[in-house]
Amino acid sequence: MWIDDFVDKGLSMSIIAKFFMLGSVSLISKSLPLAILLAALMTFGNLGERFELLAIKAAGVPLIRTIVPLVVCCTLFGGVSFYFQNYVTPLAQRKLLSMMYSIKQTSPESDIVERIFYKKIEGYSIYVNHKDYETGMLYDVTIYDMSAGFEKTNILVSDSAIIQNTADERHMILSMFSGEQFSNMEDENSNKKNTHYRRESFTRKDVIIETEGGFEMKDADFLRSRADGKNMSELKKDIHHFGLSNDSVGRDNLKHLKRNNYRDKIVINRNDSLLMEKESICRMNVDSIYNAATKKSKLMWKRDALRNVSSLKNTYDINEKILHQLDKDLNKHKIYWWEKITLSLGCIIFLLIGAPLGSIVRKGGLGYPIIISVATFILYYIFETSGTKMASEGVYKIWFGSWLSTMILLPLGLFFTYQANKDSGILKNDIIKEMFRKIFIISDKRQISLKEIVIETPNYEKCYNNLKEIYNTARLYKINNRLKHIPSIKAVFFNENDDTLVTLNEKLEDTIEELGNSKYKGIIMHLNEIPILATRQVLSPFKKRWLNVLLLLVLPVSLFIYARSIRSRYKLLIDLTKIETKTREINEIIKKEKLINLNK
Repeated sequence: MWIDDFVDKGLSMSIIAKFFMLGSVSLISKSLPLAILLAALMTFGNLGERFELLAIKAAGVPLIRTIVPLVVCCTLFGGVSFYFQNYVTPLAQRKLLSMMYSIKQTSPESDIVERIFYKKIEGYSIYVNHKDYETGMLYDVTIYDMSAGFEKTNILVSDSAIIQNTADERHMILSMFSGEQFSNMEDENSNKKNTHYRRESFTRKDVIIETEGGFEMKDADFLRSRADGKNMSELKKDIHHFGLSNDSVGRDNLKHLKRNNYRDKIVINRNDSLLMEKESICRMNVDSIYNAATKKSKLMWKRDALRNVSSLKNTYDINEKILHQLDKDLNKHKIYWWEKITLSLGCIIFLLIGAPLGSIVRKGGLGYPIIISVATFILYYIFETSGTKMASEGVYKIWFGSWLSTMILLPLGLFFTYQANKDSGILKNDIIKEMFRKIFIISDKRQISLKEIVIETPNYEKCYNNLKEIYNTARLYKINNRLKHIPSIKAVFFNENDDTLVTLNEKLEDTIEELGNSKYKGIIMHLNEIPILATRQVLSPFKKRWLNVLLLLVLPVSLFIYARSIRSRYKLLIDLTKIETKTREINEIIKKEKLINLNK
């Protein structure tokens, strides 16, 4: 429903409050796991932030023993959630659907929209070209009054009109201005060839239409077939019934298809058999009959065959759609049956995620826990929605689609519990930052400061030669590895070792370490501007080739790795270019300060 369904309906506050109360009942079971996740994160985050968890562990009580009472408590919550889903929610859902249907049927005249025939008032069809939503005025109005029967239809056309309700809201008064009325004057049993009509012009005409005024709860028995309004016993009973019904429909369609469109043998009548015996024909050759026929007969047979095939295809498509919808309804019943179990287990699973995460992150309050809770619940919602959607369409098995989110989050919760129990720092800020640096190829900056006291003076002659060699190696590496070009599949997934880049990096770091003892400010400044090389950023993700082959076959991941490789090669190109520039500039400083003897 939309907010427009509530506007201009004359609904009391009690009805609106009841509507939202019934709607909130179905959200209790879905919001309870999220509430447990947030509460666990906040509680254990505060305990970790105030070092209370550390004191508990120092007393010899492991984290798992601390969580066990909460697991028992969340098991009780899961039982309450199951009771709500199995008994309270179906009843509330049926009442909610009945109320939604009743609200839509209340004051239907408020639903009149522009340029669409409105047919919700029985016996009338109303067309409005323009509607002023502020004043309620209708312009270019056409009404087809069929309340007395189709043969006595009255047509009313006016320039403008306005709708008002009587005090008891049992009748709607449609005041029409500057228009005409056309009425059929003949009796419906009249046999006259010419039909007489009456034309009436008016300045104002009031049309009184009987309506069902006020809000009244309608009977919504037709909504009882919905799966979300049934408990587990009703669902199990209907699943069995729908399964038998769908099988019988499929078998009947198959029998009808075979009987009307496929023939195991050609049936001939008595005259045909006598003719075949007279002509000594023991077997009928259809191809020879077709070849001997005239062009007109061939064209007629082709048209008949094409028409029969088209009719058969249409029949098959219609039957396929019917069976698909029946299977979809059956799958929805099965999904709702499993959902009552998976949502109840979600209370325990989200505790196993929230409590260890809180103890690892050690951040209380509302900020950090809310972010993690929302992100985790969005992940859960994505897997649950996609799994149930695929299962209802028949792509996944019903049990797999229903348990997909549970199968993903339960191992995650057990992993976090294991890591928290052994005091792992998997989610500490430094580890998270390092992980993001590796994923998005972000390098650290060098922090080399000018030393006031130098114990060992650098060997500038050795450093000069090393920088010169580094310059030439970096330049050749760019050319030989074609870093400016898009990499091949072999270069991304089958390049496990690169000794040249490793040797270059080792020599560069040794030289920088020695020149870090220099007393010259210009050298130190250029050393800080030399980038830190990530020697594996252009290599295959794994050192073992079979793992790289397996990764290549996983298409979404391999596309990400390939895109990341393009980014890493581009960054390496920039880093090597900068290394060339800085090594050359440092050597120029060494020559300028006459730190080496160039005459040797």
